[in-house]
Amino acid sequence: MRTLSEQQQLFLQVLFEEANGSIVEAKKLAGYSASTSTTSIVKSLKDEIAEHTQMYIARNAPMAATAMVSALRDPTQLGLKDKMNAAKDMMDRAGFAKTEKVEVKTTGGIMLLPPKQD
Repeated sequence: MRTLSEQQQLFLQVLFEEANGSIVEAKKLAGYSASTSTTSIVKSLKDEIAEHTQMYIARNAPMAATAMVSALRDPTQLGLKDKMNAAKDMMDRAGFAKTEKVEVKTTGGIMLLPPKQD
């Protein structure tokens, strides 16, 4: 893990909170000058931004799970279809994707194996 400046740390801290995901707003809140390129900030913090994004999604996955359960409790909610699609996408990105089972059946046949190595 590399050492970040206080300004870089502050940028990452406010990016998903006060700045609400806005790079430009996070730049201002972290105290960067107006002439500092947002591209240069993102390039220098690319890996850290990706890591914080994953953490942000993980922190909000429980909200998606509770939305899914609330749909079961009250299927008459307005906008339920959109809410469920957003919750499903959030759960998928958090690593809770629906598992697909594939059943393979064979009747006879030949299995080819690679040659043995001495």
